[in-house]
Amino acid sequence: MSKTQLFVLMTPVILFSLTVHEYSHGKVAYLLGDDTAKRLGRLSFNPLKHLDIMGVVFFYFLGFGWAKPVPVNWRNFENPRRDMMYVAIAGPLSNVVLAVICSFFIRLISPENTILFILLSFGVFINVALAIFNMLPVAPLDGGSVIKGLVSHEMAEKLSHLDRYGAILILGIFLLDHFAHTGILGAVLGLPINYSVFFLTQETFPMLQQVLMATFSR
Repeated sequence: MSKTQLFVLMTPVILFSLTVHEYSHGKVAYLLGDDTAKRLGRLSFNPLKHLDIMGVVFFYFLGFGWAKPVPVNWRNFENPRRDMMYVAIAGPLSNVVLAVICSFFIRLISPENTILFILLSFGVFINVALAIFNMLPVAPLDGGSVIKGLVSHEMAEKLSHLDRYGAILILGIFLLDHFAHTGILGAVLGLPINYSVFFLTQETFPMLQQVLMATFSR
């Protein structure tokens, strides 16, 4: 199967995984008292509601991308810092659940069922990668909000002052990795992602690796 065909198969998996991720943020916010996402029509499983064109362009040209963040108004929460932490962690947790579901079915089917096996392979890898990447303790990633919910109020205030630099830092690292081949993200994320995917897929891991190598090899 060609790279183009593999990317075509990967696209709906990415869109679905990002949609579930953003929906989970909005749903937990709604359950905790903030209906902002619901009022704006973002509490939906429609991928078009969460699609960010620039995020899609970056994915296909630089190997990473993003969805449109679900709006959350922390003023509607009873305990803003704690509840924002719950809202933040809901996204990565939803990706973990999807990865576990895909890993369950990938071990039940035959690899000869090529298309289904490839879709499930992408389902495991993409959701593990999304969960681990988003839990990095840097704003605007979810891990930044989780850290603020765990530390003291004073420390959370100090971390908030650094939020404006987080997106620049992440983008800079991605650009360095892509154009200068620095391998920074691979060094940070490679081991936990590979170990997690191996843990979930076990005997099917070598075949899953073949799918990923055929897709992402230069």
